[in-house]
Amino acid sequence: MARRDKLYREGIVAHRQIEDESELVRRARTGDRSAFDELVHRHADGLYRVVAHLCCGPHEAEEVTQETFLRAWRGLPGFREDAKFFTWLYRIGVNEARRRNDRGRRAETVTSLDDHRGHELSDSRPRPEARAEQEELRRDLQRAIDGLLVHHRTALVLRDIEGLSTAQAAAVLGVREAAFKSRLHRARMALRSALAQHAPERAAR
Repeated sequence: MARRDKLYREGIVAHRQIEDESELVRRARTGDRSAFDELVHRHADGLYRVVAHLCCGPHEAEEVTQETFLRAWRGLPGFREDAKFFTWLYRIGVNEARRRNDRGRRAETVTSLDDHRGHELSDSRPRPEARAEQEELRRDLQRAIDGLLVHHRTALVLRDIEGLSTAQAAAVLGVREAAFKSRLHRARMALRSALAQHAPERAAR
């Protein structure tokens, strides 16, 4: 009974948050900058994390995030209220990140997972050799993710790193769920293959 009551209360809170966000969007569409600022506050971190995995370097990710919100502000009059705001916003961000990559603006330096907010891997092992091994695994993982084709990497980031549902991630990319599942499967297989190639290299050292 207690668990059912807890789920019921959480459902009410989630419903109110959705209604509240819909009101913010409606106000922002009329030019209410304070309402749009609240939307920015709610979605900035999540949007940054997504584009950070699609761009190279935190500075460029910040630029893409800012450009995304600027485009969203300008495009709000054409936003359809039957769509989810965050889906529309993330699609703008993903497209902007892709444009940056297509223009060849990827930076020279390779970022580690530590550069992406919210994805730090906790290190409960105090031994220096264990920490070094963990750092190497992080670098291997990031290199493998960076090496994926952009559309595969995007699917992997949205579903497996950011935790969006299949329906949400497919909506962000503007594809059918079946197509997204196929893309995600290919991304996971490519990532697994890339990581497997790194394993013998470490073992040979």
